[in-house]
Amino acid sequence: FLFPLPSIAALERVLLSWVLPFTLSQYTMKLVLIASLLPCLVSCFTIPTAPTSLQRTNSVALNQAVNGANGAAAPKKVMVLGGDGFCGWPTSLYLSDQGHDIVIVDNLSRRNIDTELGCDSLTPIQPMEVRCQAWKEVSGKDIKFVNMDVAKDYDQLVHLIRQEEPDSIVHFAEQRAAPYSMKNSKTKRYTVENNVAGSNNLCCAVIDADVDAHIVHLGTMGVYGYGTSGGEIPEGYIDVVLPGGREANILHPAYPGSVYHATKCLDALLWQFYQKNDQLRITDLHQGIVWGTNTPQTVLDERLINRFDYDGDYGTVLNRFLMQGAMGVPLTVYGTGGQTRAFIHISDTARCIELAIDNPPEAGERVEIFNQVAETRRVRDIAELVAKMTGVDVNMIPNPRQEAAENELDVSNKKFCTLGLDPITLDEGLFDEVTEVVKKYKSRCNPTKILPASFWNKKRAEECASLDPNSITIKEIEDVKTEA
Repeated sequence: FLFPLPSIAALERVLLSWVLPFTLSQYTMKLVLIASLLPCLVSCFTIPTAPTSLQRTNSVALNQAVNGANGAAAPKKVMVLGGDGFCGWPTSLYLSDQGHDIVIVDNLSRRNIDTELGCDSLTPIQPMEVRCQAWKEVSGKDIKFVNMDVAKDYDQLVHLIRQEEPDSIVHFAEQRAAPYSMKNSKTKRYTVENNVAGSNNLCCAVIDADVDAHIVHLGTMGVYGYGTSGGEIPEGYIDVVLPGGREANILHPAYPGSVYHATKCLDALLWQFYQKNDQLRITDLHQGIVWGTNTPQTVLDERLINRFDYDGDYGTVLNRFLMQGAMGVPLTVYGTGGQTRAFIHISDTARCIELAIDNPPEAGERVEIFNQVAETRRVRDIAELVAKMTGVDVNMIPNPRQEAAENELDVSNKKFCTLGLDPITLDEGLFDEVTEVVKKYKSRCNPTKILPASFWNKKRAEECASLDPNSITIKEIEDVKTEA
């Protein structure tokens, strides 16, 4: 065999399917099994190397042989850190709906930041206890919730992992907004302390709990920078030529654009160390900008609705545009709008997480990295699309960020597509779902929170000084053009 074997039991099942027509004796079967294991036994005494493309392909083929032609894996116990958040909550419901046993761990910090900023989710999100009970009522399935700070409650985290023995741990538990991370010294320090300490604690806790849990981390495309690879951005690792003409495949150089992005780069180094030092099995997902609000699971009951952020700190660019267009507010495009970014729908976020869970790296393999994106678009092009759909104007405002005014972005997402992902792309029909949510909860919007309120440095703050939060007015729904 050229590929790593998942388990003796799995191998036996595959071998039985192969040799059954030949009615071999049990003795002959044992000889076949021993012969099959010899390459794996030899590899135990050699330095682990990254799997070849042939090995990875054969691993997927074996997984399909063991689990069925559709590649569906057996249900797993999955611990979701940060399961109350914008990505964590719909992912938890999706995984539960697929039959996985879910334990959500969250300290509700994002809700506390709502209070700090004076800006609630546009949608009325319910307390976690209400959410979990509603899911039980509509699905018949339980989701356990534990209120815990992963960055601070280390002993409690170790105990929980040891008690639950999860197969996979999905790590969303980080401060996720670049603007908030640049707001002031307090938010910069909090972002670093929360994000980096939480990731380090997770690795240490898995080791101390002595549980072979696969860590799946939600990273960001921002670790690569934008347009710095000189071509298509590969998935995590890049081929280089070292001095002396030596060829190597190394972790893509980091080029963060905010304190938030810097923490994700530091995370990436932690994953590399703990995989090398402790043989942890880790998958890092470099995700694009998420758009959309609800999923097939969150629409089953009003109490399950996902959060919708529209403010200048936490609102993602496409969701902000759709909200502004639905309310008759000119679209706030930063600078020239020439920034090209990667996008993914919230439903695909959940699907990608399950694909990552179902296809973990073997012990000893290097950190698996996927680019979790559907497509790339230029910001001003998206603004024109939304403006055409809603009839609002496009307002070019000073850019609060320290970034290139224009950039190209070509991203590889072959790995997820090979595993079966058929990504959702930007479509005006799907925009309708978001605009309907906005119209329904329009009264909850605070228009003074729409303009940017965090600036990358003093120069950017000075350039944006003319922006007046009180200048934003919302039109009546009947005055807003809503052509599909």
